Amino acid sequence: MQKFGNDWDALLREEFSQTYYLRLRAFLKQEYARVTVYPRATEIYAALRTTGYQATKVVILGQDPYHGAGQAHGYAFSVPAGATIPPSLRNILYELRDDLHCEISRHGCLETWAKQGVLLLNAVLTVRADAPTSHAQQGWEQFTDRVVALLNQKRNPVVFLLWGNYAQAKGKLVTNPHHLVLKAPHPSPLSAHRGFFGCRHFSRANAFLRDTGQTPIDW
Repeated sequence: MQKFGNDWDALLREEFSQTYYLRLRAFLKQEYARVTVYPRATEIYAALRTTGYQATKVVILGQDPYHGAGQAHGYAFSVPAGATIPPSLRNILYELRDDLHCEISRHGCLETWAKQGVLLLNAVLTVRADAPTSHAQQGWEQFTDRVVALLNQKRNPVVFLLWGNYAQAKGKLVTNPHHLVLKAPHPSPLSAHRGFFGCRHFSRANAFLRDTGQTPIDW
């Protein structure tokens, strides 16, 4: 059983005994033993360990981790400080600059967001090196569906930032009307110019947090 060290422990405890998760665990054990998998096993649940359930104010949904060496570290869209900033993340930082008129960060580590209540959740939490979506349909989607469904039950309003078709499909689990769901194209260079740039999700999220009596995020 995984331990997060926060209120996710009680909420997700039953998932670890489910048949789908036991199969996923067996699959991951084989994968980590015979091929290179990202992120490191100790970082798979970094997002959930850093951002507790009640602490979550904003959710950013990704698809699966970066599949290049030195990139994935357990947070959607984020890379460790010192790593080259991937194109999608660079576009996120460009939109942040234009929205809030702030300087572009010199690094791509978003852990400071996570510590403020931004859950950076990928739908699939692991991936083979150089093989995007290679761990899809192994059980992760069911696990992260449960995470989103639990967040949908939160009494405190949450902002869901859904970038791209994949995230928006998962966002169908968000049915509670007191949450704010913001949608835009994916920040990938292939689609960012179709509406991600100019979406102003960062300022809109903060305005909603203020309106609901919550502390805004220092993006």
